[in-house]
Amino acid sequence: MADVKDETEMSKKEIGPSSIKFPMLNASNYTVWAMRMKIALKVNKVWETIDPGSKHEEKNNMAIALIFQSIPEALTLQVGHLDTAKAIWDAIQVRHVGAERVREARLQTLMTDFDKLKMKEEDSIDTFVSKLTEISSKSASLGLIIEEPKLVKKFLKTLPRKKYIHMVASLE
Repeated sequence: MADVKDETEMSKKEIGPSSIKFPMLNASNYTVWAMRMKIALKVNKVWETIDPGSKHEEKNNMAIALIFQSIPEALTLQVGHLDTAKAIWDAIQVRHVGAERVREARLQTLMTDFDKLKMKEEDSIDTFVSKLTEISSKSASLGLIIEEPKLVKKFLKTLPRKKYIHMVASLE
């Protein structure tokens, strides 16, 4: 019976707010960071200081402390003068939404390049594959992973038929 009680007490301690790991914001993860922080702040019962913007001082201070744990030092220095969690949250959002739009625009341009990419008669297979790999790597760094079947399909569709028909037929 004592073992059951100890196990229950231990699981309560492990589940408590102190065991929640806060995500660190960086230049490319704002959207995921905001979702994770929202949940973490809700678990700590301080989200209402941000939405709708409660003035409860103790909860506001807790929310600020939790946000400061998850942002880089340079950003802390930029938003540290703000006195409410809502103001800090909004400042971080404004700073990163622009960056998010730029990321989305770059990704859209990259995907257009991917769609337009065709192998030229004078290109070697290695050269063309390196172009595909480059686009795939760039899109992954922007948050979109091009799945291998899509890359293979693109490769097979864009090979010059006259030169590589035997290879396409055997691979298909």
